Amino acid sequence: MEYPELPTQIVTDIKYTLALVLAGGRGTRLKDLTRWRVKPAVPFGGEYRIVDFALSNCINSGVRKIGVLTQYKSQSLIRHIIHGWGVLHAELGEFIEILPAQQRIAEKWYSGTADAVYQNIDIVRRYNPDYVLLLAGDHIYKMDYSPLISYHRLRKSDLTISCIEIPVELASEFGVMQVDDEQRVVGFEEKPNSPKPIPGTRDRALASMGIYVFDTAFLFEQLILDADDANSSHDFGKDIIPSLIQSHRVFACPFQSVGGGQYWRDVGTLDAYWQTNMELVGEAPELKLHDRKWPIRTNSRQYPPAKFIFNEAHRRGLAVDSLVTNGSIISGGYVENSLLFYDVRIEEQAEVRQSVILPEVVIGSKCRIRKAIIDKGCKVPSGTVIGEDPAEDWERFHVSPGGVVLATPEMFGQMIHKVR
Repeated sequence: MEYPELPTQIVTDIKYTLALVLAGGRGTRLKDLTRWRVKPAVPFGGEYRIVDFALSNCINSGVRKIGVLTQYKSQSLIRHIIHGWGVLHAELGEFIEILPAQQRIAEKWYSGTADAVYQNIDIVRRYNPDYVLLLAGDHIYKMDYSPLISYHRLRKSDLTISCIEIPVELASEFGVMQVDDEQRVVGFEEKPNSPKPIPGTRDRALASMGIYVFDTAFLFEQLILDADDANSSHDFGKDIIPSLIQSHRVFACPFQSVGGGQYWRDVGTLDAYWQTNMELVGEAPELKLHDRKWPIRTNSRQYPPAKFIFNEAHRRGLAVDSLVTNGSIISGGYVENSLLFYDVRIEEQAEVRQSVILPEVVIGSKCRIRKAIIDKGCKVPSGTVIGEDPAEDWERFHVSPGGVVLATPEMFGQMIHKVR
């Protein structure tokens, strides 16, 4: 599919754009990884949270008015933003504000993505933006939003949807659209059972990235109409977008990753989360975290450098083809093709391979861990074996369709979230 060339000029009125990051989703497909945290707060890449990518894209694009809409188990997300994102200047009209569910309009919590924005409509009015940029807070990608906003303005669009081509077999988890030769959207279906491929192909579909640009007045009008519709589920993908296709100017804008290509990952399943983290371990990952021109910011912790100790025949602290973050100590253990977050301990004669080890985990001596995700705070008892016997893993942990084993503190009887 051929796309028109995107405008690259700086959008002079981007400072009049308000970004709203939708960060309230439960992320149920991540199983126990989101039992105590919302999906955008899930750690990623050794140092970050998933939400850091949307926020960094905003800052790097020049969008400096940002609201983060939260609801489900949002405390760690709120703490992360408060502690790590105080980089803007209020005296210049810049801000990142957290907008939790407050029952501002009705005595109910957010009941859909559109309802989440509608319940904050008075706050958006006070910001008085020309455009509203709506972002999902749970994807991994680098994107300059300024060409998207320019595209929206030049097309005189009521709504512009950022889109990407994906394999048709994966498209049932996304909004799937059809466009004409001018990229005007002529069809849209949210999470279809039988996704329609792009004309001329059999294996590719055009998917919404959950990134929308609205003219503000038009957005208000549609939110109010949707709120008055008793039959609506109050969701952008299910309700609002399909209702606009025939009567308004809705355009698709092709995604371009910063630096070229189309790197974009939905890490909504354990297999996808594990695989996307594993991609970073490779020799030349497509997602370049070392890119100083488009940095991914986060709440950096003041830990000492990673440390590797002991150099004896049976206890040598060693990591190969791996990412090891600050504060971690490999104490006579062996790590291969794995990603270790900050403040991880690998004890002597332990082996960790093809695994994602979240912060503050201790892998006891003589453990063997393979193709696993070990959740934050786990203290894995010495001698534990994970990832070698699927039947035994099923009895103790959660095993994904792709064979990734998820272990959480509760699965080891460590009730770190116990309330009484």
